[in-house]
Amino acid sequence: MDEKLQARFNDQIALEHASERAYLQMAAWAEAHDYTGTAAWLRDQAHEEAEHAQIFMDFVLDRDGEVRLTALEAPQAEFDDLVALFSAALEHEKKVTTSIGELYAASQEARDYSSLPLLTRFLDEQVEEEASVSTIVGELAMVADDPSAVLMLDRELPGRRDAQDNGSSG
Repeated sequence: MDEKLQARFNDQIALEHASERAYLQMAAWAEAHDYTGTAAWLRDQAHEEAEHAQIFMDFVLDRDGEVRLTALEAPQAEFDDLVALFSAALEHEKKVTTSIGELYAASQEARDYSSLPLLTRFLDEQVEEEASVSTIVGELAMVADDPSAVLMLDRELPGRRDAQDNGSSG
């Protein structure tokens, strides 16, 4: 694997680990504010991000590349409310999408065609992730002034993950 491309993959690994930490921090905030359904959903997201980091690591290692883990900044820890929390999550997902898109372009430029199927898989998944979080932001914005509706959405979130997992093909 080209050294510059390997460095970009290592950057992506760091971003996936940063995503895991961001979701764990969000889950801690949600739990501290008694949004237990949200906290469970966010912990599942964190676990998924850790899996993504491992997939990228394995890919680099399978190509006789070197993985270099880097220090990570502390994620945002305070949020005004659930709308702000999920808005931050949406912005983070968009950042991940952009990063994977740039890695895809770099792989094409380096003529590293073996990377493209993996990156296409992740780009497809990012479309789903952004749509899912965007829907949650929209729903929370609609009911933000109704605590009972916010509580209903909070309780529903873990079931959305289960339904998404059962409906996915892999």
